[in-house]
Amino acid sequence: MPASTESAHSFKNEQVESSPSIAEPVAKVQEAGDGNEFLIIGGKKYYKHELMTAFGGTLNPGLAPPPVNLFANPAPLGLSAFALTTFVLSMYNAQGMGIKTPNVVVGLACFYGGAVQFFAGCWEMLVGNTFGATALTSYGAFWLSYAAINIEAFGIAAAYEDEIMLKNAVGFYLIGWALFTFILTLTTMKSTAAFCALFAFLTITFILLGAGDLTQKVNVSRAGGVTGVITAFLGFYNAFAGTANKQNSYFTAYPVPLTRK
Repeated sequence: MPASTESAHSFKNEQVESSPSIAEPVAKVQEAGDGNEFLIIGGKKYYKHELMTAFGGTLNPGLAPPPVNLFANPAPLGLSAFALTTFVLSMYNAQGMGIKTPNVVVGLACFYGGAVQFFAGCWEMLVGNTFGATALTSYGAFWLSYAAINIEAFGIAAAYEDEIMLKNAVGFYLIGWALFTFILTLTTMKSTAAFCALFAFLTITFILLGAGDLTQKVNVSRAGGVTGVITAFLGFYNAFAGTANKQNSYFTAYPVPLTRK
């Protein structure tokens, strides 16, 4: 069942006896009940069936209480901004149609993949989604920083003595983002197949693009462009999953969970 449906269920939670102190991490999760039908999250007890399940359409990587405030789901907006900007840049990296100049993506990187995705991450904070806030604000900042590298007024590219030094610097930049994305991938391994695959392919994309710049091998960078296109389609799919339902579409996403409750 999609999280948007599950979050509509009313739920009750009760304070656990001998509640933990405020300083205790909220992330501590315990099972309770004769049949382990309860989860204790942040000192409160919830029925498992009343919790939101892992779902790419909400960027929710595991069981979590539904948000208590009335706020739209910002995840599809952030995912769409990420996916479209990634698709355009990846087609350039793959040198589709012989295009070798990335300037056309700068506008998207500034305003859609950058600003809009960053704001979507801030809105994820309002709904209490730590993962969504971390991912979307971070990748929004990535696109803004990528745009800065390609805008002459910032003087970033011009500061390097030659093209090889610039490529090496960009290679380190991309490998750093690969490490960050790999960490996020580890936190999606109990979510859904499409959700986890999105971050796994993004990790591979960053690695290939970083390696392509560091080794000066065009074919490695082009391989990164191909995996980037796959990543973009996975992003679009997760965005579709967060917006499509039986009330507005004849086609809906079918989440494949990677673990049971």
